[in-house]
Amino acid sequence: MTPLVEFVARLAGRRVAVIGDVMLDHFLYGQVDRISPEAPVPVVRFDHDEYRLGGAANVARNVATLGGHAALVGLVGEDDTARLLRDALRAASLEDTGLVVDPARATTRKLRIVTSRNQQVARVDYEVDVEVAGAPLETLRRHVARVAAGAHALVISDYGKGAAAPGVIAAAATAARTAGIPLVVDPKLPVAARYKGATLITPNHREAEVMTQQAIRSTIDARKAARVLHERSGASVIMTWGEHGMWVLDASNSTIQEESLPALTREVADVTGAGDTVAAVLALALGAGARLADAARLATVAASLVVARFGPASVTAAELRAATAAGSF
Repeated sequence: MTPLVEFVARLAGRRVAVIGDVMLDHFLYGQVDRISPEAPVPVVRFDHDEYRLGGAANVARNVATLGGHAALVGLVGEDDTARLLRDALRAASLEDTGLVVDPARATTRKLRIVTSRNQQVARVDYEVDVEVAGAPLETLRRHVARVAAGAHALVISDYGKGAAAPGVIAAAATAARTAGIPLVVDPKLPVAARYKGATLITPNHREAEVMTQQAIRSTIDARKAARVLHERSGASVIMTWGEHGMWVLDASNSTIQEESLPALTREVADVTGAGDTVAAVLALALGAGARLADAARLATVAASLVVARFGPASVTAAELRAATAAGSF
């Protein structure tokens, strides 16, 4: 078996097409000195704003920081948030040519009001979650076919905001099957059959509970849920499970193989965007020829790094290499 640290070098130069719900994470930082006399809520004295890539855009950013080449396809509105998102993409050396404009919707923006010690006071979501249709849908499908050409792997990042419509998923599945490359789906909607044609789906355990309508409290529960998800989607399953690690169901061969991967011990600051990092690493590793179990182990290491940081974050190849080498995987 190839040591995981050697796989990190193989990620460089791999081309990943990332399709789905792009968003802008907006952090408004301030200080709380008093409670409002108008209502029992804190008064936040503004200090500064910060913008970060979220959703599918964060997946693309993780692909890039790990040394891969990301081609992003997503949906935006005709608004200031779209402009800020494009600026953030360019600052991360990512192209915005795959963003399709739908004037009828708002670009997804999550505004978090944050005080000292990264404590969140409130979150405001600006979004339209209606599934894309009409001309924007057809344009998305054309972009999917374009970015899939020459890619080593595809990712669908479905946050339920409308970009990952059935027609887009079908286009990605067709492109992956034609090219003979893996399609990794990070799902959010509760119907597993929606993702038929995927090579791998990566729900967290709460999403898996909703998709299977059963509680997951033990490895026996995890195994049952993964089996149900596989039966309904036809895909391999990696269920991320917080401090319990991951449950892996590999259906890539004639015989299903299953195992539980423990989480790495690390202080958790924020799990926001950890699934984006996992999807990026899995796509890169599978595109580099890794076995699913090895790709999952590498993703576990990467996830342990990003949860130690506040907000959506990315991992560099150097960080992943050092952490993997230190862990003797």
